[in-house]
Order: sequence, then structure tokens, then C-alpha cells
Amino acid sequence: MRLPPLQCTAVDESTTTKYTPVMSSFSNAPVSPYLNYDSRFLQQSQPEFIFPEGANKQRGRFELAFSQIGTSVMIGGGIGGLAGVYNGFKVTKALNQTGKLRRTQLINHIMKQGSGTANTLGTLAVLYSATGVLLQFVRGEDDHVNTVVAGSATGLLYKSTAGLRRCALGGAIGLGISSLYCLYLLAQDKSTNSSQKFQ
Repeated sequence: MRLPPLQCTAVDESTTTKYTPVMSSFSNAPVSPYLNYDSRFLQQSQPEFIFPEGANKQRGRFELAFSQIGTSVMIGGGIGGLAGVYNGFKVTKALNQTGKLRRTQLINHIMKQGSGTANTLGTLAVLYSATGVLLQFVRGEDDHVNTVVAGSATGLLYKSTAGLRRCALGGAIGLGISSLYCLYLLAQDKSTNSSQKFQ
């Protein structure tokens, strides 16, 4: 059984519809035919995340405490190690030590000063994080007040065994550092909000 041959008909190009991209009134960039607005106005600079209902959109002090403590210990070890290298070279040069004796003294200075500085910064980070978590639990909110109070309390507690004068000095240093940190965060938030308004 033979099938009839296919017949091809000529199509008039003038009757066919052609897609003409719609141009934006702000620029000559074509707009998507599936959208009725300019896709350039979609905010694509910041990633969007899905959070559970009622969840906080940023990590709390308890979640940040572990990274803060670990970072402080590593920074303290690095700074103490560099200071130990400097002091080790200085001491061994003054004593005219060479060879294995000089190498052993350098390692001793690096280990001793590195561990001491790491221990100091780690202790400060633990005190600050613990005080901040406690304040957040008591007050029920996390703001700059917790940061300032936690910084001041950290200085007071760290120098509490060195006498009243040094205790007050430690609290003042903690208050100053935490206040500068809060001012930096406020300035950063202000610049971010102002830049979003003009976009």
C-alpha cells in the first residue's frame, strides 16, 4: 500500500508573526517576553536564604563563640610565636650561642611565648563569649548593649585578681574596645542602608 506523496505549501513570511524583543524605557536592553517588568531591577547582589518561621536570620552569640575562641587562640599563637622568634634571636645573639644550643633556645622561646599569648587571648575570648551568651539569655535579645557590657565585664574579670586599680583599668580597656567595635558596626550598617536607598 502506497502512501500519497507529501505536499509542501509555500508559507507567506508576511503573514507569520515574528518575535520582536520589547525594549526597556530606561535602556536599550531587551526585556524578557515572559515578564512584564525589567529583570534588571531584581536584586541579585545578595543571596536569598529560606529560614524557618520565627528563626533568626543570623547566627547567635553561642554559635559565634566557638569560632571566636578558636580564632583568638590561633592569632595569639601566631603573634606569640613571632615575638618568641624575635626574643630568641636577641637573647642567643647576646649570649653568643651557636649551633644546636641556639636552635634549642629559639624553639623554647617560640613555644613558651606562643603558648602564653594563645592562652591569654583564648581566655579573653572565653570570658567575652560566655558573658555575651549569658546576657543574651537573660535579656532575651542580642544588641550592642550586650557587646559593650560583655567587653567591660571581660576586662574586669580578667584583672580581678590583680587589685582594684588594675581591675578598673581592665574594665576601662574592655569598655573602650567594645565601644569602638560597636561604633564600627553602626557606621557599617549606616553606609549599607544609605547605599541601598540610592540603588
